[in-house]
Amino acid sequence: MRQKIKQIVEINDNNASRYFAFFIQALILISIVTFSVETIPNLSPQTKTLLRVIEVFCVMVFTVEYILRIYVADSKPRFIFSFFGIIDLLAILPFYLSFGIDLRSLRALRFLRLFRVLKLVRYNRAMNHFTRAIKSAKEEIFLFLFITLILIYFSAVGIYYFENQAQPEHFSSIFDSLWWAIITLTTVGYGDVYPITVGGKVFTFFILLIGLGIVAIPTGIISSALTKSVDEKKSE
Repeated sequence: MRQKIKQIVEINDNNASRYFAFFIQALILISIVTFSVETIPNLSPQTKTLLRVIEVFCVMVFTVEYILRIYVADSKPRFIFSFFGIIDLLAILPFYLSFGIDLRSLRALRFLRLFRVLKLVRYNRAMNHFTRAIKSAKEEIFLFLFITLILIYFSAVGIYYFENQAQPEHFSSIFDSLWWAIITLTTVGYGDVYPITVGGKVFTFFILLIGLGIVAIPTGIISSALTKSVDEKKSE
């Protein structure tokens, strides 16, 4: 029985597995649509009831799926604490938590329902390649994020010393300067905070050049990892 369920629940080359995957994907999309519809103001009581029924049905199916995946897993703790195991749990957890928590906290819990979107990753081959690429390049990505955080901090410190006296309302502290550093290094440049001193403008020029590299580097890392993942899959 366990082996038969495993052949259906996990992705395999058989009709039962495909139908199960399509069914779960359809429920995920329906759940996402109902989540969006619930935000429409002035819904009728009948519509709210229908949306609630759909939500309960989806959660029940997702709960059964989660239990079955634990049942058929070769290593149950490994699955529970894996990426997909955590996503499957977060997809159903807000529904059950809402019964024991103050209703005023439900808005925060509703946000967690968005994790159901990530359940689609399991059924998408292209997303599987992306997941494998992220795993293979995780050390490079963590190093990049660490360097980026350092650059953001040093940028905030630099612009603070250049602009603090000229614009104390915008650069009153290094913490206030962090906003400018983030939007400049990411080349967003909202224009709400900008330097007016010569030193600040020259400093911003170099920070913008560094920011262009910061935007390009992760793209190159992930692209290279994706190519490697596809090649490995073809070899397998």
